[in-house]
Parts: sequence; structure tokens; C-alpha cells
Amino acid sequence: MGKNKLAKFANMEEYPHVFQYPFAVLQEKGFEMKGKWNELFFKNDNPIILELGCGKGEYTVGLAKLYPENNFVGVDIKGARMWSGAKQSLEEGLSNVAFLRTHIELLTNFFEQGEISEIWITFPDPQMNKVNRRMTSTRFMKLYGQLLKPDGVIHLKSDSNFMFTYTSEMVELNNLKVLFKTDDLYHSDLVDDVLTIKTFYEQQWIARGLNIKYIKFEYAHKKEWQEPDVEIEQDSYRSYGRSNSQILTKRAE
Repeated sequence: MGKNKLAKFANMEEYPHVFQYPFAVLQEKGFEMKGKWNELFFKNDNPIILELGCGKGEYTVGLAKLYPENNFVGVDIKGARMWSGAKQSLEEGLSNVAFLRTHIELLTNFFEQGEISEIWITFPDPQMNKVNRRMTSTRFMKLYGQLLKPDGVIHLKSDSNFMFTYTSEMVELNNLKVLFKTDDLYHSDLVDDVLTIKTFYEQQWIARGLNIKYIKFEYAHKKEWQEPDVEIEQDSYRSYGRSNSQILTKRAE
């Protein structure tokens, strides 16, 4: 591990708004703020919103600045990336921001059911050949149901037509209410301050001429979820930040 990464990890150990819990520690001691984020950390009753796979935390920090009446928690397993947003939010004195370094599958160890109002999923890997790893798959929908309030909302923002199409199919098949949907966000009729937030990679995708897709829908707590069984054309390009083993090619006809 490089010295730069080690320095970032050392910094974050000192940040009061960054929580890093190795699985062994979590199993042994649990997480004392589970169900008590508002009481013990944010010190208010404002809604809590998660950004999953937050990367450098551009959305977590950007949303927190736009909406001070809400609390935001950025979640990612890669601490070196998270450091950027953690450092910025600390320097700017944002009291409605926290960062949690953990796997998304472990979120029920950190939050009680109904503790979360909204979830943002920003530019996830579409996992075109691994349904259960897609962050809008029914497997993850079941997980989110253990966190979200009854009227919770999920946002997906993606460069991937595959991910957008799959999510749209999942939402329709499970009769979830769509609040907004577009396959070309920056040429849509959506008027929202959130459009001012663009990640480093998002700006590069836009520069490549790729449309940004966005869907916002209401979550519904269900006993049974139906997984879409449809053929979706695979993305014909490689997204930034993904390994060579994950080069995205069109599905052979």
C-alpha cells in the first residue's frame, strides 16, 4: 500500500464523522449508533439519506450543502476515495455529513429499519453478467427494505443504458411508483438543484457524449419481489474506473 493511501487512512481514523468498523469488530461489539444516528451523531430529527458506493463523496457533500435540512451518510468500502469527501466536509464544517466505510451488504448492522428516508445509487457498476450484484436487483431491494421508511425513495443515476433499462424493468414489474425518469437527464425537463452536482467521472462521460440516465421511484415493502427476465443489450463501451476484466461489450446476437 502506498504512503499516500496510508496517510489518508491515518487521517480518517482521526475524523469524528468517519466510521470504519472491520467485520471482526462489528461481530464482537456491534455498532452502538444503530437506530440512534439522529440522537447520538447528528443531534437532530432530520431525515437521513444514504449515498451507496459514494466514491469520493461528491454527491454526499454536494447534497449536504444544498439541503442542510437533511442528514447524509456516504457509504463505500474504498477508504482512499472516501477521504476526499470526508476531508472537504470536515474543512467546510458540514455538521450534516458522515461517512461509513463498509460493504453495502452489511448495512443492517449499522441502521435500523425505518431509519433511512432516501437512498442514492450513483454510477454503480452495472454487473451485466451478475444479477445478484446489481445494486437495484431484487436481492438489494430486499436489503433496502430493512433500512427504509415506508414512504422511502430510491434514486439511480447512471451512465449505463443496461443498468437504467434493467432498473426500469424491475420497477415496472414490481409495480413501484416512478416519480421521475429520463434517459437524458441534462436535456430533460427536470428542474432540480441536484443537477449542479457532477462527479469527476460523470463529467468525463458527458464529454464522451454519453447521456446520463436517472430514475427516482418510491420503495414499497413487499413480501415477494419479481426479478426481470428480459434480454437487455449490453453496453458497448468500458466505463471509467472498472478493471480490464469488466470491459463492457455488446451481447452477441
